[in-house]
Amino acid sequence: MKLSELLKSVIEIAHESGQVILNIYQQGHFTKTVKSDNTPVTSADIAAHKLMIKRLSILTPNIPVLSEEDTSVPFYLRKQWQRYWLVDPLDGTQEFIAGSGDFATIIALVENNRPVMGVIYGPVSGVLYYATKGHGAWKIIATSEKIRLSTLKHSDTMLSFSIAISRRQDISAITERLDPRREYDLVPLGSAALKSCLVAEGTVDCYLSLGPTGEWDTAATQCIVEESGGCILDMTLSPLSYNERDSLKNPNFIVLGDTSLPWQEIVRLEL
Repeated sequence: MKLSELLKSVIEIAHESGQVILNIYQQGHFTKTVKSDNTPVTSADIAAHKLMIKRLSILTPNIPVLSEEDTSVPFYLRKQWQRYWLVDPLDGTQEFIAGSGDFATIIALVENNRPVMGVIYGPVSGVLYYATKGHGAWKIIATSEKIRLSTLKHSDTMLSFSIAISRRQDISAITERLDPRREYDLVPLGSAALKSCLVAEGTVDCYLSLGPTGEWDTAATQCIVEESGGCILDMTLSPLSYNERDSLKNPNFIVLGDTSLPWQEIVRLEL
């Protein structure tokens, strides 16, 4: 099945999963536990996970699904996958618990270790971001208006930059990396995926992620950001890759809008 044929169904699954999460969020009744990696998981995460697994398995029975809520597939098996779904049923669980509304549901299709489709849906805002490789990145807002995404572009003499950061990030860890000769506007948000989408739509110049994230946090956004003209790189300025290691953890990374700028001067990537 072609990407264009899959996309409509995947968007429907993202909406359905988001609605499940939103119903639980609005009711305010959910259970919360702590996983082995000391991160929280709620009954909303699990409900969305179950729906995604079921719907994607029906849609594409021959394509395996890897979810943040079930990473038990050993590397020696999954490294043989040439094509698989990589999902985060609820990105921003801490924000869900805190009641900020800054959370999203994420679905990516990965082929040969690179994302070729990304769908991200924020159920509180009703905003949908999506992209398929070679066909641009798009945003649909609650009024059903469809907007093509494009990152911000600047001259190389630009001295002021906007940077998306985690609402729960130690700000000093960010500011100590910034060139003191320039000015910065730090924009806090919860969901890692939604912060990357701010770069893709041209709202901010970059997003600097310092701290633990998983491959499910970045695969869909990488497709969306790249199709909008930006990129996601690790601290050696290499693109992120997927399903190539035993660990599914990401390195620290930066999401860039205008790739022509001297980012090694603007943000010191290695300290």
